[in-house]
Amino acid sequence: MSLKYLLEQASKAYYEGKPIMPDYQFDEIVKLHEWKKIGYVGNEDRIRHEYKIYSLQKFFTDNDKWVWYFETFSDHEIVETPKLDGACISLLYKQGTLIQALTRGDGIEGVDITDKIILSNIVPKQLKHMDYSQGEVNNESDISQVTGEVVAPKSITNSRNYSAGALNLKDTSEFISRDLTFIAHDLQPAEHCYTWSMDYLRYSGFNTVTDQVLALEVPQKWEQFPQDGRVFRINNTKEFERWGYTAHHPRGAYALKEQKEIQQTILKDVIWQVGKSGQVSPVALLEPVEIGGAIVKRATLHNIAYIEDLGLEIGCRVEVIRSGEIIPRIVGVVEK
Repeated sequence: MSLKYLLEQASKAYYEGKPIMPDYQFDEIVKLHEWKKIGYVGNEDRIRHEYKIYSLQKFFTDNDKWVWYFETFSDHEIVETPKLDGACISLLYKQGTLIQALTRGDGIEGVDITDKIILSNIVPKQLKHMDYSQGEVNNESDISQVTGEVVAPKSITNSRNYSAGALNLKDTSEFISRDLTFIAHDLQPAEHCYTWSMDYLRYSGFNTVTDQVLALEVPQKWEQFPQDGRVFRINNTKEFERWGYTAHHPRGAYALKEQKEIQQTILKDVIWQVGKSGQVSPVALLEPVEIGGAIVKRATLHNIAYIEDLGLEIGCRVEVIRSGEIIPRIVGVVEK
């Protein structure tokens, strides 16, 4: 099995709500091996989103590149919001009425989940008309796409899997029975600024990622739901669009995440062991190293293809993390 296949399977499992590795580990392997694919395309019938859903450029707190981005943004008004860790969906409204809901998929096409969303009470079925004296009007005759996260409380075990897995349920009644919340983080076509768009969505009855509740000085940071960092975005829509897009990311926004602890050590040897299922897998023997308060002497290597793709050799210096804060795993080679 190649590393590309491993990443494909990890991406598939993530979007199905059954991840096989933590987000930070997947991000690290993607970064090391320059894997460019975003999202996952399954075998189900796909429907095109009215507006493409871009992913966010990710920076980590241990890398100074985000500081350069932050300083570059400093000439603009910036909105900071939580990066919620749930399942992204898009909602399509025509003349103010909800007509379609899709999973994120690969950001271009998603799976139809309209029946689940319409029968549940997690999103408004209608957008409200909003008329301002200065001429700022949300035109209900146009198509509008609202994008956001379906999330579950952190009090639920594996809450991210719980919410993402709900979108794949065949039984609509089971979906309705789950403890789920929808929190909007984008509106297309955009209004003159991001905060205005969020205000309008709150006015229409949505939960939004912006911290201030409309007309109330109440902080709303959504700390009861799992989060995966913070998002920084240029508020002015014209300026945001002027920055443009890459194939995958808007340049006017980015996500800042905390890097999980990575330590370097020496690969002393590789042995093979038989698991409970009878499967034989390689295990790295390491020069002891402390990670997250624990002494690590061994790390999983998955299979021979994983070893080959990383280019591991006995005696090389490797980078090691603790997957899920428990299982040590080698994610890269520093030097041979």
